[in-house]
Amino acid sequence: MKILAIDTASNICSVAILENDTCQDEINLNNGKTHSENLMPIVAEILSRNNMKLSKIDLISCCVGPGSFTGIRIGVASVKAMAEASKLPVIGVNALETLAQIDSSEAIKVSLIDARNNQVYCGVFDRDYQLLEELMADDITTILESLKKYDDLICIGDGAVLHKALIEQELPQAKFSEQNEQKTSLGGKVAYQKYQNNEIQSADTIVPLYLRKSQAERMKNKGK
Repeated sequence: MKILAIDTASNICSVAILENDTCQDEINLNNGKTHSENLMPIVAEILSRNNMKLSKIDLISCCVGPGSFTGIRIGVASVKAMAEASKLPVIGVNALETLAQIDSSEAIKVSLIDARNNQVYCGVFDRDYQLLEELMADDITTILESLKKYDDLICIGDGAVLHKALIEQELPQAKFSEQNEQKTSLGGKVAYQKYQNNEIQSADTIVPLYLRKSQAERMKNKGK
């Protein structure tokens, strides 16, 4: 099956085409423009250079977050529009399970995404990429305390890069991934697995995954 995978949850606007779980082509763009400017031109470009039309796509994969609030909204809204117009099924994947796919070792995979202000989004996955705990959004020190029970783990993502010194101090057993870039081709791979498990959504049911309130909401609540 042909999968169009889209990820706008990070600084990179990423689009890929997969045949089942194998990436056929991918575009990753971080040119300083907003995802609202980049996304649809990239979709048009990747379809054109693969001699495809949206009508030939069987499934759309969308990263629903966590990550950039604005980026998530752009991606989800665009996928909703495309899926509705073309009557295509959709599968939402989260950025943390996508990052976990980077590592193929037997270690526990700890996906960490920088959420600014010393906060991170965190997902903990076993060797089979199954979630071991609820997804978390908290201060990095609180997250690291919850990870001390794991003996063999590998940290992945920009949150792992940013907080590497602290992680090494608090989790001396931790290893670090050499690759930390969030790629939508990996999200498409997750979507294919979910499709096989019949975890299929539609334009109406796909929703953003924020994990925490936006900065504007937090500042508003703080002022009350």
